[in-house]
Amino acid sequence: MKTPALFFLWLLVCTALTDAAYKKWIPNTNFENASNWNERRVPCSQDKVIFPSGQRVSIYVQSAHSLAEMNLPWDGELILASGAGFSSSSTEDPECDPGSEIHFRDPDQYQWFDPTLWYSSLSDNGKSLFSVDSERVPCQYDDVIFSPETSFKVNNMATEATINLKSISVLGKTFTTDEEFSDHLQSNTGKLQFPGSPQMHITNTPCGDQTGCECGNSAVLREICSALQRTEGKCPDLPCPLPLLPAGRCCQICGAIINLEHMSTFNFENYRTHLVQTYLNLEKYSRVKLAISKVQNQRTRLKANDVTAEIQIMITDNLEESETGSDAIGLANDIINEINNNGISFGISKATVVTSTSSQSAPNTGGIITGIVIGVLAIFLSILGGLYYLHRIGILRLPSQIVLLRRNNFEVQTDTQPIGFTNPIFEGIAEDAPDVSGLYSGEEILKEITLDKSSFQYSNPLYEASQCDD
Repeated sequence: MKTPALFFLWLLVCTALTDAAYKKWIPNTNFENASNWNERRVPCSQDKVIFPSGQRVSIYVQSAHSLAEMNLPWDGELILASGAGFSSSSTEDPECDPGSEIHFRDPDQYQWFDPTLWYSSLSDNGKSLFSVDSERVPCQYDDVIFSPETSFKVNNMATEATINLKSISVLGKTFTTDEEFSDHLQSNTGKLQFPGSPQMHITNTPCGDQTGCECGNSAVLREICSALQRTEGKCPDLPCPLPLLPAGRCCQICGAIINLEHMSTFNFENYRTHLVQTYLNLEKYSRVKLAISKVQNQRTRLKANDVTAEIQIMITDNLEESETGSDAIGLANDIINEINNNGISFGISKATVVTSTSSQSAPNTGGIITGIVIGVLAIFLSILGGLYYLHRIGILRLPSQIVLLRRNNFEVQTDTQPIGFTNPIFEGIAEDAPDVSGLYSGEEILKEITLDKSSFQYSNPLYEASQCDD
C-alpha cells in the first residue's frame, strides 16, 4: 500500500502537468471509511456486515478485517490492496462486544453535479477566494481526479449536455482521450464507478486565453442547483434590501457584483493575484470572500445572437444581520476607485458595479477624466468657432478699436495695387451713389488710413473715430 507521502507526490505531479485548475472527488466507497456505514464506524470482529442484495458497488479494502459474518450483493466487487482480506474469528473482542448488524450505506446519493462533493484547487489559495456554484463542479478545462487507492460511485449523470473535461484520473491512471476513457467505462469496474453511460468528452485541451476562459457549465446550471438544494436545502432569507444573483450562482447574496470589460492585454491570473495581495490580505477585509470568473454578458448585445464575455467579480462577507454585505461593498468601492485611476494598466476598459443596497449600476472607465477634459475642450472650441463665423458674416461686431495687422519692415510701393479691406457695410454702394449721412467718402477714408514702415491701421467709420497708436 502506498504511503500518504507518495499519494501527495502523485497528486503534485498530476497537477503540475497543466496550468488548468483541478477538481478532486471527495467521497469514496472504501471499506475503512466510517461514513459509509450506518453506525458511523468501521465494522469489527463481532459485527455482521450486510451489503444490500440489489446494491451495485465497488469497494476498496485497504487492510485485513475479522468479521462475524458478511452478506455480499449480487453485483459488486471488492478491490483488495496488498495484505488486505477478511477472516472469521470465534474469539471474543472486548472492544467490539457485543457486536451488531452494520449496513453499508447507499452510495447512489453521490451525484456528479453536487458542488459540495468536489474539492477545487482554488481552495489551496486560502479562504478568501471561492467559486460560483457552476464552477465548483468540473469545468471544461479542468483536470478531474479520483484519488488512487479509493473506490467510488458517481450517480445521476443523466443530462442532454455533454460534460467536457481536460483529463480524468481514476485509480492512479490518467485518461486524456475519449478512446482510453471509453474502454474504462466498458469495464466492470468502470460500470460500477460511472453507472448510466455518462456523456463525457475528454479534450486534453488547456485554457489558452490569458484573459481567462469560461467554465462552460451554464447549460447544466439547473442540474447543479437542483443537486445543491438536495444537499443544503432551500436558499436562505437575506437581510439586505436588494439581494443580488451573480451569473453561475444558485442563491442570491448580500454584497456587490463588479463586471469588467477588458482588452487583450488583461491577464486573468495576474489580476486575481493582485486582488488577493492588495486587498484580501488586509485586516479590514479578513471577513470578505471573493469569486472572479469569466462569464457570458448578454446585457449588451449588438445582434440577436451576439454574446460577449466579461469578467465577473462577486464579493460577499460573513457579517451578520444589518451589517451583512457592508465590508464587501467597501471592497467593491476600493476596486472601482483603483480601476478609475489605473484600469488601463490592468487591461480593463470599463467597469460597472451593483450592490445589495443600491439598484443603480455605476459605469467606470480608466479614461473617464480624460474624456471629460476632451469633451469640455470640444464644446469651448465649438463656441469659439461659432463666434468667429458670426463675426465674419457681419452679424457680430468687435470693439471699436482693433489692430488688424502688424508687420515688420513693411514697405510702401507706389506701383502696386492700393491697400484695401473688405467691409460688408460698403459692399454694393455704387460709385455715383449720393453721400449718406454719417458715412465717410472714399477720400476721407484714405485720409484716415496711415501707413508707416512698420505697420498700418485704420479707423472704423461706423464707430467713434479715434486714432490707434502702435
